[in-house]
Amino acid sequence: MSIWSPVMSRRSLFALLILSAGPAAASGTPPAIAAPCLACHDTDGSGVGKAFVPIIAGIPAAHIEEALFAYMDGARTCVVQPAMCEVAALLSEEDVAALAEWYGSLPRYSHGASFMEDLAAKGKAIHERLCARCHLEPDDPDAQYALGIPLHGQRSDYLRYALASYLNGNREHLLREMEEKIGQLRDGDIDALINYYVSY
Repeated sequence: MSIWSPVMSRRSLFALLILSAGPAAASGTPPAIAAPCLACHDTDGSGVGKAFVPIIAGIPAAHIEEALFAYMDGARTCVVQPAMCEVAALLSEEDVAALAEWYGSLPRYSHGASFMEDLAAKGKAIHERLCARCHLEPDDPDAQYALGIPLHGQRSDYLRYALASYLNGNREHLLREMEEKIGQLRDGDIDALINYYVSY
């Protein structure tokens, strides 16, 4: 299994620093460097009302950091929303660490979305078959070490946008295994997965 080396080399150092320090408590005020981020991600990390913006509150800092470095290094491009890459390009490694620690320390945002129980049950089976090894639940103590970010509790509009972006080529697969798993999805599987993740 491989990951883009520019991302991995930076992540190796900073993830170790963040994880060894343990989770930080949110101080109530985001760092100054977060100012350009607030227009999309808001101070609570919810990104409400923007289908292309995920909930990032409470995501392990190492995962936020990895995503930022992927944008900075060009491993991930911004086909639909160029603003993300424009902002990331201005960040230093210290900025990345500060942003990751801030958003990772926020309470996991809960939006209480409705879902269909039968589809959620089908989605759970698909998740366990294809996704569970890399995408752990947010409150799993090993989530910070997993290869993928937690998807449970994410908004349905963002999940649909992200999965569609993978399928139509507007989003790069940073892991070959992710590309293989996405390729195994069949008609109706995306709706089932989305219902399962929002049911968390």
